[in-house]
Amino acid sequence: MKWTRAVHHVEALAEKCAELAANPSPIFTLRVVQVWAVGDLLGPQRELDRVTVALAVDLPVDEVPWLGEPRGAQHWASATRLAQSPVTAWWRSVHAPVWNHRVDRPALVWDAERGLVEQTLAALREGQGEQVRTEAPSPDRLRQRLDEELAVSLRALRAGTLAYEDKRWRPGKLEPVADALWRASTGYLDLLEA
Repeated sequence: MKWTRAVHHVEALAEKCAELAANPSPIFTLRVVQVWAVGDLLGPQRELDRVTVALAVDLPVDEVPWLGEPRGAQHWASATRLAQSPVTAWWRSVHAPVWNHRVDRPALVWDAERGLVEQTLAALREGQGEQVRTEAPSPDRLRQRLDEELAVSLRALRAGTLAYEDKRWRPGKLEPVADALWRASTGYLDLLEA
């Protein structure tokens, strides 16, 4: 997709988050409180296949393990049209740093308290995302962060395994439980390799 379209997708998502924050609905129990630009969108202008964002939600850290989806994420993604757009969302808890080994020096696009960050959007439009990225953590701080995330992911993997064992032979759909276990194991392995 063209660069302008990629930036448009992120801006439209941020505007939708702002709209939902201003007019909360009991239908959407999941509350996104920050949108962060991640990856290729922070580099020079070029055509992109997909755009990556980190979506921070106001949930405990253990409810948002790396590469996991918090409860209500699929419903939220459908309602905001995220599911139909070329945007990859990495869910994060606002109660821990948004960055890790993959969310490298992200740039804040929208925050529920401050609104749209026009400086970030302007930099993205011009292909100058490098200017608005957060500072890189020290190697020791990154190692500590990965250890913290690995512990969260291990707890999610254990909980997902127990939920799968419990649901395996019971009536009803196994897919949601199996998908959650798959996401937990993928996140854990990704962090372990990092």
